[in-house]
Amino acid sequence: MEKKNDLKSLPHQILQEALRAGLDLTEENRSGTLLHVDQSTIYSKANELLKGKIELIDTKIALKKYPWLEDYRWKLVDRNKDEFTKKVSGDFSGGYFMRILPNAEIIFPIQSCLMITQKNLEQRVHNIIIAEEGSKSHIITSCTQHLEAGRGSHLGISEIYVKKGASLNFTMIHNWSKETHVRPRSAAQVEDNGKFVSNYICLEPVRDVQMYPVAFCNGMNSKASLNSILYGCEDTNLDVGSRAVLNGKGSKAELITRAIAKKGANLIVRGMIEGNNSDSKGHLECRGLIVDENSLIYSIPELIARRRGCEITHEAAVGKISEKEIMYLMSRKIPRDQAISMIIRGFMDVGIMGLPKALSEEVSRVIDLVAEAS
Repeated sequence: MEKKNDLKSLPHQILQEALRAGLDLTEENRSGTLLHVDQSTIYSKANELLKGKIELIDTKIALKKYPWLEDYRWKLVDRNKDEFTKKVSGDFSGGYFMRILPNAEIIFPIQSCLMITQKNLEQRVHNIIIAEEGSKSHIITSCTQHLEAGRGSHLGISEIYVKKGASLNFTMIHNWSKETHVRPRSAAQVEDNGKFVSNYICLEPVRDVQMYPVAFCNGMNSKASLNSILYGCEDTNLDVGSRAVLNGKGSKAELITRAIAKKGANLIVRGMIEGNNSDSKGHLECRGLIVDENSLIYSIPELIARRRGCEITHEAAVGKISEKEIMYLMSRKIPRDQAISMIIRGFMDVGIMGLPKALSEEVSRVIDLVAEAS
């Protein structure tokens, strides 16, 4: 597909899917936008006012422009990890390269969208993000498939570097179709006094997702927060987890998951915190909600302490929607279906994600639409 200079000049069906996946088409409240459709990046543009503060281009172009970028590629994710990483290592179509330059404070989010429109397509992308020293930024990336594309698969490698004193909030929204197989492989490295927040949101039915991102808190006083909101329905299979490795003195991590299963969904929720420094702390939390008798939530928490003095805790709870809560809302003249939607909406609280107000409102709007449809 030909690369466009104007987002609004793209085909209407692509813009519709991008909007459904959470892309801001006006770009007024975005610091930059990249759109990768099928096997090529068709649009990438950074806000002119941020020239010298951010870079946003296709990964293949970035690798040609910056030979030093090879020092970052395949350093956090093992290219021989499994059959999916091997495929991307052998051949990939591009992806997004984002770089926030030193001490740059980016108020509006940088956005990207990875989309599949062709039937039976296996999309392979490699994304690299570098938050340079002292920078502060938010990224929102969405993945989606056109409703008429049918069966497809997505293999995505993401390597994220948070340098000294940098702060990065990374939010990923998955909006795939019922016949999509998804295999992301992601890792982040956090240096001294760096802060990394990773938010994952899956709200639409998808055939199969398997992902287990890891954050290496290598620096002194480094912090990582990995949060997930999972909504599985209509025979969706989600095997989603996160892992934090606490190597640095004073390093901290928090892993929080909210999971809802209905209409035959199967959710495996994994979490691991590995304490390798005596002065490190971590907390793992999973709460699950089963809406019917045909679904399953399987929570697997793992805590590993290799040094005396590290503090790692976890809590988990899986249950069903309280009939008392439903009856209470119904006593307020709220129909049963609407009462259940209200409970689901409250359960999927984006407050755990540390988003700026404007972005939090956008994500809440998407969640409200899903809750109302349930």
